[in-house]
Amino acid sequence: MARRFHFRCTLWALVVALAPLAPAVETAQPNSPANTPTTPGKQADDGFVAIFNGKNLDGWEGAPGWWEVRDGVLVAESTPERPCERSHYLYWKGGEPANFELRAIYRISGEANSGIQFRSERRPDWDTWGYQADLDTAGQYTGCLYQHDRGLVAERGQAVLINEAGEKQITAIGDSAKLLKAVQSDDWNEYRMRADGPQITLWINGVKMCHVEDHQKKFARARGIIALQMHQGPPMKVEFKNIRLRTLE
Repeated sequence: MARRFHFRCTLWALVVALAPLAPAVETAQPNSPANTPTTPGKQADDGFVAIFNGKNLDGWEGAPGWWEVRDGVLVAESTPERPCERSHYLYWKGGEPANFELRAIYRISGEANSGIQFRSERRPDWDTWGYQADLDTAGQYTGCLYQHDRGLVAERGQAVLINEAGEKQITAIGDSAKLLKAVQSDDWNEYRMRADGPQITLWINGVKMCHVEDHQKKFARARGIIALQMHQGPPMKVEFKNIRLRTLE
């Protein structure tokens, strides 16, 4: 098994090493026509379907009193007068996608951390367990893939191959600090995530942040819910809009 994994790692590292030869940045930006909201439930020409209607919380469910819609934007906010003492999530009730692309435009402010859960399972008290496309204002976790119990599965600038036993082969695909420059502080950014079999890739504003091929049986998830995180801690605000999903065949 060890020799087979070594060969697979070597081949995989070669493929990843050649990947930067392809264009790293796409043209779509957070406020471009490509990110204009589609009618909820209606498939656009690019195959994406809006899963947030921009009007209310129909199709979503979260901790009472925390999430609201303001001017077409999903908002969760904590203040000194109303602190968030325990992280919780807003669940999308539309199913448990397996292979898909998800795009969401977000903005985060304050001493904040948040994330977009996918291929996750619902837990009691508005909690979740599964993969998370991480984001924060400090830039420490933005563009990283996180998972409960495993912590950071891939950091920004990494391609990670994980075998069944949880052993990692890590290849650099970019400089973490340089990749962070693609993220607009205190402004709108587009998060894109693609999950296709064991392959998971994250982009922000068209720039690839990390890639994972996950075969660890204990943690790798083939499908699950989508959810948005409101994180405990200091006062913060997180906003999401133009959330769109495209199922892969």
